[in-house]
Amino acid sequence: MRIQLQLRLTTDDGDVIADTEVIHLDKSEDRLEMLGLSLNETKALLSRVQEQLVTAQAAAYVAGRRRCPLCGCRLQSKGQRRVIFRTAFGNVPLSSPRFYRCGCDPSQTQTFSPLTGLLTEHTAPELLYLETKWASLVSYGMSIDLLKDVLPIAATASAATVRNHLHKVAKRRETELGDERHCFIEGCPADWEELPIPEGPIIVGIDGGYVRSWEDRKNNFEVIVGKSVPEDREHRYFGLVQTHDDKPKRRLFEVLRDQGFQMNQDITFLTDGGDSLRRMISNISPCSEHHLDWFHIAMRFTVLGQFIKGLAHHEPQEAAALEERLARIKWRLWHGDGREALIRLDTLAEDVDALETGYPNRERFAKTAAEFATYIRNNVGSIPNYGERWRNGELISTSFVESTVNVLISKRFCKKQQMQWTPEGAHLLLQTRAQTLDGALRGTFEKWYSGLAANDSSIPATAAAA
Repeated sequence: MRIQLQLRLTTDDGDVIADTEVIHLDKSEDRLEMLGLSLNETKALLSRVQEQLVTAQAAAYVAGRRRCPLCGCRLQSKGQRRVIFRTAFGNVPLSSPRFYRCGCDPSQTQTFSPLTGLLTEHTAPELLYLETKWASLVSYGMSIDLLKDVLPIAATASAATVRNHLHKVAKRRETELGDERHCFIEGCPADWEELPIPEGPIIVGIDGGYVRSWEDRKNNFEVIVGKSVPEDREHRYFGLVQTHDDKPKRRLFEVLRDQGFQMNQDITFLTDGGDSLRRMISNISPCSEHHLDWFHIAMRFTVLGQFIKGLAHHEPQEAAALEERLARIKWRLWHGDGREALIRLDTLAEDVDALETGYPNRERFAKTAAEFATYIRNNVGSIPNYGERWRNGELISTSFVESTVNVLISKRFCKKQQMQWTPEGAHLLLQTRAQTLDGALRGTFEKWYSGLAANDSSIPATAAAA
């Protein structure tokens, strides 16, 4: 069986621009693997159709600008150069002519290249979107391997190209962020009362993780990630590298605003109580609450309990008394009595420091107890009644953010595979990865390139289903 596919391009008036054969195949019908088009044949077909189509579109664009817009005279040619337009279906070489301007044209330049008005970028937006999306999900190398497997993209495309394109997209998003501000509370209480009733409260959990540093290969640096969970709307991820980002509060505010946030919105922030996180969430909303995550409190109790078990081998009576005191402190914190718990923690830390024992880890025990007391002191105003919240079915820990750390950091930054990152590279990847996981990346590209949405909607539903 012989297959010949012809491509005919016509103008709006019906004039034929091109009528060429794009593929010629000899296919047998007696083998399973010969049925239909193979992947390589499909890629070849798409590449040739793309080349013909883009070339014709570029030529039509240039032809429409061959005459002076003022007097209509035909412009003289100065010459031409070859440019490459990179698409999802291969690189397309294009002829870019340069014309002399007409004498009646007041422009300061004597010549111009009309194709530069069309090719504001040399990479097609859809290819840029695909590279960004897949590089946000898997490694740069795997992304380019995947795209080469299923699309006829150029053989010269590399992991470095994909990384540079992702950084380009992320930096463009960064430039769209507004200025950082100390306070994002706007208006006055009288104005807030006039606002419509908000759709529901928002829970925002923020936590941190670590990735390996490329600049200082023996150490890691911290990455802050979070998840904003409205009661009746879709959740959103966000992330940043604290040492690199100079707009953390603005970034959080924009995430909330995208979810319909308004000044009379109830927001609960759950964090581990770090100084930087307290600054980040302050003055975001007049109706916000900050709660210290119970999970991080419980972890510290677990560590102190291990020290007490070690002490029991040397001072069983002292250990039993300390264990009982620690349980009472935990009870106080669980019921929201942070100030009394702090007083008892300070006393416990002093008593541990004064212990005379042969327990080899006594100094570490005393230091850990003192650090716990400092931790509670710094966050005593953020300790709610955990027991009451638990009985009411309200969140008391950032355990749901632990999965966010895995999703945003662990599954892509791959510490187990010894991946190393610069703070800037990790920060930029976090921006596109969060949007990809949210399903918002395509919307961002459609905002930048409105024709992308038109391309999607122009395909009939029957054709798309087929």
